[in-house]
Amino acid sequence: MKVMSFNILCGGKGENVWTKRKPLVRDVIKKYNPDTFGLQEAHYKWMLYLRWAFRKEYDFVGVGRDDGKTKGEFSPVFYKKDKYEVVDKGNFWLSETPEKPGLGWDAKCVRICSYVVLKDKQTGEQFAHFNTHLDHVGDVARSEGARLIAERADMFKGIPTIVTGDFNVNPTSGAYKTITAAGFEDARTLDADANDIESYNGFDVHPSEMIDFVFVKYGFKVKSCNTITDKVNGRYISDHYPVLAELEL
Repeated sequence: MKVMSFNILCGGKGENVWTKRKPLVRDVIKKYNPDTFGLQEAHYKWMLYLRWAFRKEYDFVGVGRDDGKTKGEFSPVFYKKDKYEVVDKGNFWLSETPEKPGLGWDAKCVRICSYVVLKDKQTGEQFAHFNTHLDHVGDVARSEGARLIAERADMFKGIPTIVTGDFNVNPTSGAYKTITAAGFEDARTLDADANDIESYNGFDVHPSEMIDFVFVKYGFKVKSCNTITDKVNGRYISDHYPVLAELEL
């Protein structure tokens, strides 16, 4: 199976405004054909477009982070609806009160994690996919958010689990160390041939960084994990590149 994490950028300016990038985002996802994919910075209008664009192949789990409905960015998980049956799903906020919208710790923005537990309709195998976007300011919020996600993932002990997301930090950070200390492994580190290209490109205006990850736990074998650097006529698709992992149960 293939899994993708992709920050599609809620806005953008000029040629990089989101309305001009919509078909580029759609096409790169369709090209790589992931079984599941987690997005970041998908506001409600993005979600309306994506739900329509992928209506034949995918369904999704996720809500707006500001009100638990449509306001604010989503961190949705899309999944192939013909291949998988939903066993469980949900959303929680990265804060001291995870069951309702609100700021957590020293975060600048409200942050959310959405998840789904899926069963392969043919094999009966189950796995969970959690997706998030950690805060861009608060160090405590990032580490505590990573801890909370790891704890929630343990609700499904024994089920292979994926966590995708824009962690807004590099592998030397506290948040990265928090989630790996909880038993999650960075899929990129398990692929000896990974291309090791930074996931944040900043439209080639800002310094590049490795801040987007696919983590796995409980029984996944990583066959490959790479940063996807596709462009269209020299244009960046987003200010982040997608990260694509090929996994085997």
